[in-house]
Amino acid sequence: MSRIIYLLRHGQTRYNAELRLQGRCNSDLTAKGEAQALAMGARLREILDEPELWTLYASPLGRARQTAEFVCQQLGLDSDRIIWDERLVELGMGEWESCRVPDLLEDHPTLNISQPDWYLQAPEGESHQSIQRRAQSWLMDPAIAERAIVVSHGLLGAMLRGAYADLDYATTWSQDLPQDAFFKLSGGRIERIKC
Repeated sequence: MSRIIYLLRHGQTRYNAELRLQGRCNSDLTAKGEAQALAMGARLREILDEPELWTLYASPLGRARQTAEFVCQQLGLDSDRIIWDERLVELGMGEWESCRVPDLLEDHPTLNISQPDWYLQAPEGESHQSIQRRAQSWLMDPAIAERAIVVSHGLLGAMLRGAYADLDYATTWSQDLPQDAFFKLSGGRIERIKC
């Protein structure tokens, strides 16, 4: 595959700061999250010789929208160029969405959050197979540009990286979910780029 993908997670949100699970619900970027989004855009501007030759894809969820718009601003691109793709939304966390992690631990004392796939235990949440299918569908879509910038979410981003590099289940779920770095996917390899 000759495609090059820069994969970004949205900046910190109010829910991130409050230790709340977001899934498909939304909260706005914090001031720190806005600074992270601007930093990712600025770092991309340093890397890309001709940003206008790249296509930007993003999850339509608000926090990813905000981040994608900040990235466009830094790249000197009109935000009308962003392609909103439902396949890039975060893992659905069912009944746990907007719950604080400390409260979940109190309500479910057997919940082991040291297991990286603990999110999959959420009642009415999305399954591993479902999120994997979405990631693979996006990666294998021939309509996706050869030069792509993607703004998505932590867990969906990990799944995209896992599907891209053919990582096993445990490795996929154990990946880092940074908001101060992003990833370059090229030639079957994953490179972390610090902002």
